[in-house]
Amino acid sequence: QVQLVESGGGLVQAGGSLRLSCAFSGRTFSSYAMGWFRQTPGKEREFVAAINWDGGNTYYEDSVKGRFTISRDNAKNTVYLQMNSLNPEDTAVYYCAARRGLLSQLQYEYDYWGQGTQVTVSS
Repeated sequence: QVQLVESGGGLVQAGGSLRLSCAFSGRTFSSYAMGWFRQTPGKEREFVAAINWDGGNTYYEDSVKGRFTISRDNAKNTVYLQMNSLNPEDTAVYYCAARRGLLSQLQYEYDYWGQGTQVTVSS
């Protein structure tokens, strides 16, 4: 019953920035922890960032710390991923996910997933 729709992906040069958005609908957004994951063809999906119900706690994969910022606006039922200083290794399909519970980096703990949005970083 929960629906997640990502947007904001595209093509950007190395060193540039993108802001991804994920719109949540179907349930009470503030009850869900949210996460961002990404997947490159030929590789397994990996954790990127997560945020707790009220935005008070966040967690990041090491390679994106200091460059990416996850945030949420509960009034708009939306979670964001601000990506700065992008490099070609960030190229992937980015997915948002939701879980009723605490922030987690584990894919299997998330109950709902968006369709993904492509991010391509050129060198």
